[in-house]
Amino acid sequence: MGEVRTIKIQENITAPNDRRAQETRSMLSRKGVFFLNVMSSPGSGKTTLLTALINRMKEKVRIAEMDVDITSTLDAQRVADATGVRAMQIHNGGLCHIDADMTARALQDFSTDDIDFLILENIGNLVCPAEFDTGAHKNMMLLSVPEGDDKPLKYPLMFSVSDIILITKTDTAPYFNFDVEAAKERILQLNPAARILCVSARTGEGLDELEELLMKEIDTVKKQADS
Repeated sequence: MGEVRTIKIQENITAPNDRRAQETRSMLSRKGVFFLNVMSSPGSGKTTLLTALINRMKEKVRIAEMDVDITSTLDAQRVADATGVRAMQIHNGGLCHIDADMTARALQDFSTDDIDFLILENIGNLVCPAEFDTGAHKNMMLLSVPEGDDKPLKYPLMFSVSDIILITKTDTAPYFNFDVEAAKERILQLNPAARILCVSARTGEGLDELEELLMKEIDTVKKQADS
């Protein structure tokens, strides 16, 4: 009979990415910079919501934003023009995600010495971005009302890895069959610790609560760095 060799692989294939992510997280923690990774499907309103949020917070904390896309600088330019904060566009070479090494390399050209709050607007996709730790302190994802309340059933990993989940475009609720309570129940079954907020960049619904939540996270990282 032929010889069969058995090889045991003890290390998770994502371990190198996780180590790189922790290096970034630790570096930013030492500087007192809170890093937020924002994910969603295309068209959920990430850029619009982030623009509204940044304009509410920019007089209280120093903010910078990085935007990931396959091509173009449209979103980063929109944020910079609408808010006046420093923004960087990251082209990820056509991939469906950004990983920890890409994030770290981008940060080498994007100084974090003069900011308190760093936002990464991840590429629009409900699958790949959820699989890679970017080095952020927290993950936030958007589920827009027009997408439907069944998305937690279809993309469970995204909802499982997100610390803050926003149900967005709530002003469109009269025009879509979206069951908010069903969506919340499905999310919490996957992720009991998730903070779920209903928000609208158009009407301002939920933005006070979101700002308060993020300010607490920023203050926590800042205090830990100062201690």
